[in-house]
Amino acid sequence: MRVNELIDFLRDQPADSEVELAIVSPVDDDADDITVDRYVIDGVLPWSDAETESDDTVTIWLVGGDDDDVDAFLDAVEQNVDDDDEAPDEPA
Repeated sequence: MRVNELIDFLRDQPADSEVELAIVSPVDDDADDITVDRYVIDGVLPWSDAETESDDTVTIWLVGGDDDDVDAFLDAVEQNVDDDDEAPDEPA
């Protein structure tokens, strides 16, 4: 989904609605049963990786999960950004 598609969809929703992240996954690989894990959106994070760095694509992650896990993840991401900012410049 593109950001503009999400914005268009959310624009049509009541402004005071809660937004959650719903993760749907199979209970068992051999059964048709599914489970749905629901999480509040705790953060929004622009992300790029080796697959997207070669083009101009920006991926936006809606971050949610168990509070302790989300806090640890966001702390780790923030630490990596801080470490990148403090890295010495490459010699010319």
